[in-house]
Amino acid sequence: MTEILFYHLKGQTPEQVLPALLQKSLERGWRVVVQASSDERVEALDAHLWTWRDDAFLPHGTWRDTEAAEQPIVLTVNEENPNRATVRFLVDGANMAADAAGYDRIVLLFDGDDPDAVETARARWSEAKASGAEVTYWQADANGRWRRQA
Repeated sequence: MTEILFYHLKGQTPEQVLPALLQKSLERGWRVVVQASSDERVEALDAHLWTWRDDAFLPHGTWRDTEAAEQPIVLTVNEENPNRATVRFLVDGANMAADAAGYDRIVLLFDGDDPDAVETARARWSEAKASGAEVTYWQADANGRWRRQA
């Protein structure tokens, strides 16, 4: 069964949160696809992941790369799964993939300061619950650590 995690970003951007979550995914041996809502956003995330920390490296590519299938992390605007990922991240309101049930985990990052993003996340929560997926909600505590909310 697919586990769908909703990460409520408050005062944080995907650029601040996504790299650490991707690093943890790689440490667990997971292949990942990150879906953004536009080509421009994919390009911005691609540039950011190359420089996010001096002491860390996140091997990745974009869906346009000829060797995308070999990358542990692929950034895309499409619903396909070019690298046979088991984990899919959705940022900036990217739509849930039609084959969502084919993933072990889907992580939806949404901006808690944007009423439209919150409303979209609520709708996706309802859809996920109705589909029978295991759904969890996460928020950062005062120390920046992610905590599952009741």
